Amino acid sequence: MTPTPEATRPLRILIAKPGLDGHDRGAKVIARALRDAGMEVIYTGLRQTPEMIAAAALQEDVDAVGLSILSGAHNTLLPRVVELLRQNGMGDVPVFAGGIIPDEDVPGLKAAGIAAIFGPGTPLSEIVAFIREHTPSRHPIANRDS
Repeated sequence: MTPTPEATRPLRILIAKPGLDGHDRGAKVIARALRDAGMEVIYTGLRQTPEMIAAAALQEDVDAVGLSILSGAHNTLLPRVVELLRQNGMGDVPVFAGGIIPDEDVPGLKAAGIAAIFGPGTPLSEIVAFIREHTPSRHPIANRDS
């Protein structure tokens, strides 16, 4: 029996801070907004390598990955996370990003697999709506009556 949409578990979202960036207020605000919207959030903390982020995404079996970056290393670190997710069989997991990312870098990041980029001041409701629209749960809860 196929579970109904109501029988799916909450979306699990990994929020990570790649690179040497030491500021995580924005990541924590996003994590809180997603939790308030009923999602499960795993926050990895500061100074994560792409390898650490991909490993956490795999271990936590997440539905999406959010990356917050202010250090200027977005053109290197963000595509590397997408590449590692693909290598680990998680190419269907959307990756979204936020932070200080110049407009001229957005097309290259999207071409590299970043699903969306949210700049400073983006309404939290817009981020929540994007995730809900573009991130179907990868693991419905099994029907307990079967």
